[in-house]
Amino acid sequence: MANEKDTTQAKTQGQRVADSRAMEVAARVGLCARGVIYVLVGLLAVRIGFGGDSGGKEADRSGAVRTIAEQPYGRVLLWALVLGLAAMALWRLSEAVFGQATEGGDKWTRRLGSFGLAVFYTVICVGVAQTALVGGSGGTRAGDESSKEYTARVLTWPLGRVLVGVFGAVLAIVGVVIVVRSLMRKFEKNLRTAEMSPTTRRIVAGLGIVGGVACGVVAAVTGLFVLLAAVQFDASQAKGLDETLRSFAATPAGPVLLIAAAVGLLLFGLYSFCEARWRKAPEHDASAELPTSRRTG
Repeated sequence: MANEKDTTQAKTQGQRVADSRAMEVAARVGLCARGVIYVLVGLLAVRIGFGGDSGGKEADRSGAVRTIAEQPYGRVLLWALVLGLAAMALWRLSEAVFGQATEGGDKWTRRLGSFGLAVFYTVICVGVAQTALVGGSGGTRAGDESSKEYTARVLTWPLGRVLVGVFGAVLAIVGVVIVVRSLMRKFEKNLRTAEMSPTTRRIVAGLGIVGGVACGVVAAVTGLFVLLAAVQFDASQAKGLDETLRSFAATPAGPVLLIAAAVGLLLFGLYSFCEARWRKAPEHDASAELPTSRRTG
């Protein structure tokens, strides 16, 4: 009985942390950091689509980081981005442990998704921190190079081919889910839409739909490339974000499809800023803080 009470109290305390003002701020700061990265990636990809060389930078996270590093006070800006990404990772980790502060947010699928995002943003945060420590762009590596290297390494493991194939399939499925949820405007459940004017709401909805669809399509195509690498047992088939975007230009639509995807990613970056502004604050459940006898009585 005492152990059950201690477990309940620990969970309640953890839930308070997850729903605290500090975690809310972490979420908003993290969303802004995400917005910066996607806006820069989108701009780099647009330049590539219009035939520009994008300054020799890849249209991915490494290219965005290099762009920031080359600005005045670049190292200061990079450390600000590190803090934002760390906040994003911490927020997602709290969701994985205590559940999301939305309807159905306690489902294991939501928790697993949040955990995956926590790992994802932690890896990016560490990479940006390494660049900030080295200075300039010396600490960056092309995402495509990393993708091929990691894929080749995993393919050498026992059952590595299966692991790569499962990862590619899951990424492709996640991409499709993102597209469907974006088209259904599920993201609006997390926003304080009542505080927006009709025009603002239409703009934010448009950014969320187009940006979300673009992210989902890119994720799905990237997953298919990873799956192809597993099927053909060839790590060179795996592609990072930059090569995935460039592959759109090889379709019959030519650079038009690349530019459309690039603009979509840029719009998703802008939507990230909107989400940081209008995201709903966690709803505190006062009954969770009452003794069990009072809640059931």
